[in-house]
Amino acid sequence: MTTHLSPSENHGYLMSQMVSSLGFGGGDVHKWQGRLSRKLRQLVGDMPKKRCNLRPQQLWKHPHPLGTIEKIVFTSEPYADVTAYVCLPKNAVRPCTFMICLQGHSTGMHNSIAARREDETRPLKIEGDRDFAAGCMRRGIAALCIEQRSFGERREQKQKQVSPHGCHDATMHALMLGRTLIGERVYDVDRGIDYLASRGDADMNRIGVMGNSGGGTISVFSAALLPRLAFAMPSCYFCTFRDSIMSIYHCADNYIPGLLKYAEMADIMGLFAPRPVVIVAGKEDPIFPIRATRRAFRDLRRIYNACGAENHCHLVVGDGGHRFYADAAWPVMLNEIKKLEQTGKSAEPRTVFTEP
Repeated sequence: MTTHLSPSENHGYLMSQMVSSLGFGGGDVHKWQGRLSRKLRQLVGDMPKKRCNLRPQQLWKHPHPLGTIEKIVFTSEPYADVTAYVCLPKNAVRPCTFMICLQGHSTGMHNSIAARREDETRPLKIEGDRDFAAGCMRRGIAALCIEQRSFGERREQKQKQVSPHGCHDATMHALMLGRTLIGERVYDVDRGIDYLASRGDADMNRIGVMGNSGGGTISVFSAALLPRLAFAMPSCYFCTFRDSIMSIYHCADNYIPGLLKYAEMADIMGLFAPRPVVIVAGKEDPIFPIRATRRAFRDLRRIYNACGAENHCHLVVGDGGHRFYADAAWPVMLNEIKKLEQTGKSAEPRTVFTEP
């Protein structure tokens, strides 16, 4: 008799028997999006029913070789303030196209502007094209770089005892409160869009989201849940849940209770259709294996095809590992942004997170 003692054996068996009940199976894609988006909104947990005042404050503003960078703070919800950089390229044409930039598990958003966290006036060499804001500014795109909960300046600083993994405690506490850290982070992106609306220099029909790894996670879920986003460029996250976060150790902030019963990752990203998406992946990424990414992308293309938007769904694969690939990804995204600029509007959204 063979004994099965490891929990992963049981969980693997359960996955092999599971069929996602709200996965896209053809038919009316818009009705399907409505059903799945309602369930996803439920699964990511409770969010404030009423939006508080943003109370934005400028912390500093400096010239930069590529334009200007302003550091601000705004209130997402009571006792949850968000630090961010607003990066405007030289000779920016207003209203500006904006990209919301999200770092993953790292020392924080300072990587997006290639500066040191302790002294933001000092430059820092960034590996793997993770200087997202600098990449935006070089291409004439404005950027809002949000510090995600549990990362960088928003890491846990009050608890007497904390997990060595900065996101773990916040994830567990959120679950006890009927929330998820993914849902909270998406809500911060939503409030970031509110902030951009308050500025008066953002084109509200041309706001996108991008990020790598943990930033790619929130890029996918923000795209699925926030109707005001017009384009998305998640990097080194899009795959299948089964072959990525359900196959090896991952940080707790990757998980949403019960999600796999209803949908795979292609279905979640498919809620963004028909709006433009550029999926970025590494051929040698050990965390999100490329074979599963390609398989998930085929499923995503089916959804975009059903929307008549197959030309707005792209996969860019870099030759290396778990990183962003700016030179390969940006030309594809800029072509999509150019199309939006020519039409003067974004593709019709199909999902709702919270009302602005």
